[in-house]
Amino acid sequence: MIVAASLMMMLATAPSADAVGTGRKDFSKCLSAQVQPALDKKLAVGDFQSAAKKACADKEAAFRSAIVASDKADKMSDAAANSDADDQISEYVDKITSEYEESSQPR
Repeated sequence: MIVAASLMMMLATAPSADAVGTGRKDFSKCLSAQVQPALDKKLAVGDFQSAAKKACADKEAAFRSAIVASDKADKMSDAAANSDADDQISEYVDKITSEYEESSQPR
């Protein structure tokens, strides 16, 4: 009985999900979903970037907030946490932009 109560307390205090991981997945999925429609419209790279940024603004904000919160919980400064968030977001945007550029090249 005591073991069951201890287990229940641990489960109740455990985080329901990894906010950074969830934010990363949702942001990446949103960016990826923008590729085919942009290819169909034959958007220029800059227009693709603008459209993706607009379409995924809420996912980006959630991802940014999760990164900053996690970094601050790890005792990072505000500036360092925001810089880390900028870097991680830029990596995803750069990756999807490169994939878009490659896919939009004539074969």
